[in-house]
Amino acid sequence: MSEKKDRLGIESKCKRSAADPAPRLLDGHTILVTRSRDQSLEITSLFEALGAAVVHLPTIEIIAPASWSAVDSAAERLETYDWLVFTSANAARHFFARVKDRPLCAGAGSAGPRICSIGPATTRAVKEAGAAVDLTSAGSRAEGVMDSIIEYLGGEGRVRGLRFLIPQSQIARKELPERLVKLGAIVEAVEAYRTIRPGADCEAVRRMLREGAIDAITFTSPSTVSNFAGLFGASDLSSLIGAALVGCIGPTTAAAAREFGLQDVIQPELYNGSALVDAIARNLTRKDRSEG
Repeated sequence: MSEKKDRLGIESKCKRSAADPAPRLLDGHTILVTRSRDQSLEITSLFEALGAAVVHLPTIEIIAPASWSAVDSAAERLETYDWLVFTSANAARHFFARVKDRPLCAGAGSAGPRICSIGPATTRAVKEAGAAVDLTSAGSRAEGVMDSIIEYLGGEGRVRGLRFLIPQSQIARKELPERLVKLGAIVEAVEAYRTIRPGADCEAVRRMLREGAIDAITFTSPSTVSNFAGLFGASDLSSLIGAALVGCIGPTTAAAAREFGLQDVIQPELYNGSALVDAIARNLTRKDRSEG
């Protein structure tokens, strides 16, 4: 019987009979995802493909901005911007839904601003809207995005005088606009959507955590951490979560988790959903072996 590496790099049998199906890496494990199923399709499907049961506790609800006036004003002047930067898939979806009649959405290319997106999920959202992506930054932090833009342009000096439009949420971090301004760029950040904490019945999840029925929890943004804590009325999450593994999609989210008492945090090298699933699966497998 031959063997091959599966997508997680774990050795698995590649030839099995129908009566002897290949065991899935996370069979018998339960993962708590702190987004709704609609907002976490990728990681949900990946976990389920590995055999895990996925429980959703939405900590974020995405709604329209308090006013569309800033986006509408920017849409009237799209051709005046040199760069359009999307820091999340939600920003891309809401912005393009609002400006869908603009040429940019039809793949205008050089007729409009260059587009920078952060991460593969955001890039997919931009492309699904019909626009072309000129630059995809692998990093989710301001430093990584700045490095990508500077490298693309050919040096820090080339940023000066360029006009950047950044659609974002009402609670977006300010590091990227501030760093661009320091290099002499003209930056306009507009609210394209809002994130709020939805009401939720947490008692079933609280009981599962107390009983040790949840093996790992995923956090995909600082807001998912703070809103999760808010739903349970907790300033320190360590006792609530107990022995469950905590997976954070990137350093900013991991820092937020530590602010709420979660010191032992799993963080993938690449800041995307599939890498997060990979990291959690590896750690759960390692934990199973050590306990077995």
